[in-house]
Amino acid sequence: MDKHSGQKRAVSFLYPPIEPFDQRMMDMGDGHQIYVEQSGNPNGTPVVVFHGGPGGGCSPTMRRYFDPEVYRVVLFDQRGCGRSKPHASIENNTTWHLIADIERIRAALGIVQWVVFGGSWGATLALLYAQAHPDRPTALVLRGVFAMTRAELDWFYGGGAAQFFPETWAKFANMIPEDERVDMIAAYHKRLFSGNRTTEVAYARAWAAWENALASVYSDGSTATPPAEYAHAFSRLENHYFINAGFLEQDGQIFENMDKIADIPGYIVQGRYDMICPPHTAQKIADLWPGAHLSIIRDAGHALSEPGISAELVRTMDSLART
Repeated sequence: MDKHSGQKRAVSFLYPPIEPFDQRMMDMGDGHQIYVEQSGNPNGTPVVVFHGGPGGGCSPTMRRYFDPEVYRVVLFDQRGCGRSKPHASIENNTTWHLIADIERIRAALGIVQWVVFGGSWGATLALLYAQAHPDRPTALVLRGVFAMTRAELDWFYGGGAAQFFPETWAKFANMIPEDERVDMIAAYHKRLFSGNRTTEVAYARAWAAWENALASVYSDGSTATPPAEYAHAFSRLENHYFINAGFLEQDGQIFENMDKIADIPGYIVQGRYDMICPPHTAQKIADLWPGAHLSIIRDAGHALSEPGISAELVRTMDSLART
């Protein structure tokens, strides 16, 4: 059957690897240069991908969720991430800088509207971008939704997820003196920005390891030691955003502004056993969004690579290609 005929794909299916047809560094004018790439069909339906973190980066695998004959796929590394420069910088690095960057990228590429695709922090950024510029997305495709609320941060850094992975939490918490554990984000912030490289790397690895260990539904709570350079950048940037509550004006800001995107179609793919971003946030977003369709994947956690999540995201993008 033709790949757009409605046949369901195998759970593990991704499109074959494709190479970018355009790669560039874009100067944002305030000391940051952003890595941007395009792949797929230059004349296809534009889709922009927001990676997670904050502090992650785009990867070649992210191109494989989109039919390269149909989609013009735009990937970029957010400020301080991946190939963007300066690496790991927190100067002039807030949510609102990122949203301004996205609009500069869109305009520079001559795109009027695009599908916005993002997971975890990328879903947060997608929602905030759409609320700031509701005329730009033709649809939002979100995975592992995170709304940057105090409750979500408390869940992951205040003992909620720890109840399911107590031995993994102990490794994370024992890095901090007991009298500082009431605020693990602040305690790690002090050490991640201590000015001592050895200290920063040690705590960066612990910070990244806690999150990485809980990403997959199949996790046993253990994880390999993250590479120093990756962990240092990822952990400092993520902590920078979290200690500043995502630079939002109020707690629950995304929920309060859902009316601004009421007419934008939304597709939410959520793992039932997501320990990093539990499903209640995805359900709340869906309840506030008339144009949303929520798919909760039974045997899945948080990771983009979970087979059920990957399969549903590919099916969603194939379905959009037929509309």
